[in-house]
Parts: sequence; structure tokens; C-alpha cells
Amino acid sequence: MASSIFKPRPRGGAWPVVSAWLGVVLVVAAAALMAGSGSAYRLDWVSLGTSFSMLRQGAHLAVGAGAVGLITVLVAAFCRRWRLVLVGLLTSAAVVAMIALPAHMMQRAQTVPPIHDITTDLEHPPAFEALAAAREAAPNEVAYPQGFADQQRAAYGRLHALTLPVPMEDAMAAVEATVVARGWEVAAVSDSRLEATATTRWFGFKDDVVIRLTQVDDGVRVDMRSASRVGQSDLGTNAARIQDFLNDLAMRMAAG
Repeated sequence: MASSIFKPRPRGGAWPVVSAWLGVVLVVAAAALMAGSGSAYRLDWVSLGTSFSMLRQGAHLAVGAGAVGLITVLVAAFCRRWRLVLVGLLTSAAVVAMIALPAHMMQRAQTVPPIHDITTDLEHPPAFEALAAAREAAPNEVAYPQGFADQQRAAYGRLHALTLPVPMEDAMAAVEATVVARGWEVAAVSDSRLEATATTRWFGFKDDVVIRLTQVDDGVRVDMRSASRVGQSDLGTNAARIQDFLNDLAMRMAAG
């Protein structure tokens, strides 16, 4: 009779449960800080420095949550409490997913030069005109910093202008269509120039783009410049943006 009333105490007592819940709470808190860091800056609630502090704090919490998750797995497995083992594994998996992007950003920061303005024409970079006022109000320069040229050559030596064997009108139509397809905000467009702004998803950083078309013997030369408004290093974003855009433009012309 007594054995039917009093159930045996689970192995390990409450400690595996406490450990599992602590890992879950830490993961939720870390996710809130890391996701909120970008949103808070994008909505002008906090400064860029504060948002980066939130991101670091979230990453530290995530590492702590991962450690707690692993402890939960070991303790729960020893106590044969398999549901809590699953909770610990899910916590650890969530941590890996959360810190993958910040870890990638840190790795990129160590492999690319600390520059934020990239162009296909280092001798005569396309100039911002319609977006000059917006860039003057931002921390970074309006003109291409000549001190960046050597670093760009070393890091992005394969980045060059694209020549399209088509009339100027067709080239500009393809450029404009490619810009619109990428969701960039067009600031100005003429027969041979286009300026636009690309906004990053997470932090909402504004990167300005100018595309210049020049008539040459074998068609139309497409030069491009992409520059961040804030930050010393762009982690390779602007170079990748230019290369991807020119690749898409070439494919668009080849297809149509």
C-alpha cells in the first residue's frame, strides 16, 4: 500500500531539472540580447556602441548556456533521465546556431582589411553626388580614401570593371533592373549614372552605391563603388556586393 502512495524519487533529484531550466533561460536571454541588438540600433533606440555591447553580452550568455546544456546532458544521462538529456542537447544546438554568425563575423574581421569603401576604378573612383549630403552627415568620408587603394588591391585584386557589348541605353536599363531586383533604394538615375542605398537586414546599416557607365570601343564599361556610412571595417561586405552585382548584371545581359 505504501509503495503505491509514495513514488520513488527520480535519480539525481531536482538538480538535472534545475540545470535544464537554467540552460533554457540563458538561451532565451541570449537570443533576446543578440536579436535585439540589431533591432534596437535600427530603430534608433540605442547607439552603435551600445548595440555591439548587447551583442557581446548575448554571445557570452550563449556560451554560458551551452556549457549548462552540456552539463545537463552529462548529469541527466548519468541519471537516466532521457527527456532532460534531450533538453540539454536542444539547448546546446541552439547555442551553436546563435553564435555561428558572430563567430563568422569575427573570423572575417581577421582576414579582410579594415576598410569600408570599395571601387572598381582606383584611379578615378565614381563620385557620390545625389547621396553626398547623406554621406556628409555620416561619420565616413564622401570621397574615396586614397589610403584604401593599396589595401584594396591586396585583398580584392580580382575586382574589376565589367564591359558590356551593348548600347548605353540597354546597359543602363539592365543596371537599373538589377538594382531594383536587389531591393536597393534608388536616389538618382541618369543616362550614365545611378546612385542607390543598400540597407543591411540585421542592424540596418546604410551602404551607398554609385554605378558609372562609360562608352568604350567594345561596348559600355560599368564601374561601381560601394561605401559604408559608418564603421571602419565592412568585413568584406562592399567588395562582395560589387562582385555579386556585376555577376548578376552579366547574367542578366546574357539571358536577355
